[in-house]
Order: sequence, then C-alpha cells, then structure tokens
Amino acid sequence: MLRVDLVKKMDGRRLVAALRGVPRALREDLWTAPADPLPPMGSPGWPVWRPVFGVLLVLVAAAIAVVHVSDLVSPGAGIPGYVVLLAVLQSAVLVAGMSRPLSAWWASTVLMVVTVRISEPVMSQDTLFPWSISGIALQSGALFLLALRVRPRRAAEALAISVLAGVACTAFTTQPHNLDVDRAAPVLIAAVVVGAMLRGLRVARTELGVQEELTAEERARRTLLEERNRIARELHDVVAHHMSVISIQAQVAPHLVDNPSEELNENLAGIRENAVRALTELRRVLGVLRSEDSPSQEVRHAPQPTLDQLDEMVGNVRGAGLTVTTRTTGDPHPLPPGVELSAFRIVQEALSNVMRHAPGARARVEIGYHAAALTVRVTNTAPARPAEPSRGAGHGLLGMRERTAMLGGEFAKGPIPGGGYEVFATLPLEATPSVRAAGC
Repeated sequence: MLRVDLVKKMDGRRLVAALRGVPRALREDLWTAPADPLPPMGSPGWPVWRPVFGVLLVLVAAAIAVVHVSDLVSPGAGIPGYVVLLAVLQSAVLVAGMSRPLSAWWASTVLMVVTVRISEPVMSQDTLFPWSISGIALQSGALFLLALRVRPRRAAEALAISVLAGVACTAFTTQPHNLDVDRAAPVLIAAVVVGAMLRGLRVARTELGVQEELTAEERARRTLLEERNRIARELHDVVAHHMSVISIQAQVAPHLVDNPSEELNENLAGIRENAVRALTELRRVLGVLRSEDSPSQEVRHAPQPTLDQLDEMVGNVRGAGLTVTTRTTGDPHPLPPGVELSAFRIVQEALSNVMRHAPGARARVEIGYHAAALTVRVTNTAPARPAEPSRGAGHGLLGMRERTAMLGGEFAKGPIPGGGYEVFATLPLEATPSVRAAGC
C-alpha cells in the first residue's frame, strides 16, 4: 500500500513538472526556435516553380481580401475603413508567410481575434462565426505555410492555439451567431496535415540526395582505389621483378669473371646499390598506392630525399659513367619540403634522361638560391654517339613540368647551341594565389 502511494505521488510530481514545462516548450517551439531555411532554387524536394507559386499566392490573397470584406459586414450596410484595413492586413500576412511562416501565423491569429472582436456587433447572424469562409482560408493558409517549414509537433501546437483562439472568440459575443468551430477545425487540421506531409517528403528527398552524393563519392573512391591497386600490381610484377634481377646479376657477375678488375667491381657494386635504392623507393610508392586513406606509418615517416643528398645522387650517376659537374649560386637557406623534393626529383630525372638519350655527353647541374624562388638548371653537351631507340613514350619531362606547375612555378626545356639540351625550372618558395585557391 505504501509503495502504491509512493508511485502515485511520483506520478503526480511528474505531471506537475510536465505542466510547468508546457509554457517554456511552447515559447521555444512557437517563438524562439527558427523555421527551416528556404532551400535553394532547384534543390531536391523544393520545386523550381516557387516564383510561380508566389505569384499565385498573391493573386489568391487579393481575391480572399475582397471576399473577406463582404463577410465582415451585414448586407446593405456601409463598409467601414477599418474592415478594409483588417482584411488587407490578413491577406498581406498570408503572402509574408512564404518567407516568415512563424511570424505570419502569429500575426494571422492575432488579426483574426481583433477582427472578430471589432466586427462581431455589426456582423449578420447568418455569417459563419468566428471564421467566415474567407477567414478559414486565411487561417488554414497560414497554418499550411507554417507546417511546410517546421517540425510536425510545432505545427500541431500552432493548430491547437488557433482552434483555442476561435473557441475563445465564441465565448464573448453580443448576439447569436452561426458558430462554425466544429466545421472549421477539420479544414485547419487538413491544412496542417498536408503541409507536414509535404515537408516530410521534401526532407526525405533532401536526405536521399545527400545519400546519393555520398554513394557516388564512395563509388568513385572505390574505383580510384581499384585503379591504384591495379597500377601497384603492374609496378610490382614488372618493375620490381626486373630491378631484383638486375641487383642479383650485379652481385653474381664478379664471380663469373676470373680476376675482375677493381673498376669492374666498383661499377657492379654501384649498379647493385642503385637497384636496391630503386626497389626501396618503389616499395614506398606501392605503399602509397595501396593505402586507402593515408600512407602507412612506415611510408608516412620515411624521409624524402632533399638537396643535401644531391651530391650522393650525382656520385651514383658518375659511377654509372656520366660526367657531371655541379654548381650552387646564392646563399643556401632552408626550403619548403615540397620545393626541395621537387628540385631533387627534377635533377634526378634530368640526369636519367641524359644517360638514356645522350650517351657520352657531359652534364652540368646548377642550383640557384634566390629570395623568392629556387632555380634548377640541368644542361648536357651533344651526345658522343646515337642513343638506342626508346621502347615507349617517356614521362620524364611531363613529370618535371607537373612538379613545377604544382608549386606555381615555370618550366622550360629545349635544345641549346652546340647540339646539347637544357632543362630549367623556377620553383617559388611561396605558393602563388592560383595554387592556394586550387588547394582550398
């Protein structure tokens, strides 16, 4: 018995707390909380004919205003100026509901009460009260526009307040009237239900559009990953295999020759070392290609080559038989990582091109430090003998151009007097405005 009493007391306290919270909830729902923003033209769930709907609404509101004036006065009586003013205001409020539905509904409800209280003594007893036919149209229109832009609970609260306002108007009359609250309520309810359904359809279409975009992005992402994996497999199966064979052959070759010379041993050791380094960089590239989101920990923290390693790389090229001289101008200073990496790769690729396409030529590398840019110039003399035909379309010059363009720099290449060739790149130390905009 004691437990039952305790439960009843707790239920009573919850009911009291809920009732006390009703005014606050109504204030938040129907006063402070904003309505849904108007979707942009042509967005999912919002018709592109919105301007046409606005024009039609203005014409309908004007027609209702004319009818509303005649409903507020007795047949044969004069039309007071305040009646015309109130009818025009209610119609204007209906039009304003397209942009500010919450304020428009409040204004429509208040104007309805004021109009009824002022016009009630002179209204015909046969006229519907408190809403005439035109009054029902105005009030249901305001509720409909509100239901299009707020959650169903808020629209239901507004409907309840509108019906209660009509009931309150019937409680204070000076003469008998043709009361129509029971007939007007279904119309108001239907307006709210239709508006809420259309809002739900719009929200569903918007969410569907978002999901379709996410699905398309995910599909494109999966396609990209599949293509990257395919490229990684090709690189691994072809390039890695051949580089491994080169490394092994360079290691075994000294044992196939009786008393190999020191020069031969050094050249073979250089070949093997370069093959091992190429395999290391290839593994790094494969790790990037096969990663779905970001490089693995090992790849992410692997050091990228810098200009400090330029002498080492040039030494390897010299060991392969190419005569290379280097020159540095300006005061060396710290460079952005992207600039330093691009400069190293441009020099590396340019020297590789000299070895492939200009056998027997001499190469010269010039690095220039400037206040706002780094310049890279690689030249070579005329080849001593014809180069072997290329077995495919090269991508070296294209890669150098893309690296330079990525930094917003300038790239030039072409023959020089004497039969040689030149590659020149200017790498800005700060991104240009177009590069910054492209990265946003």
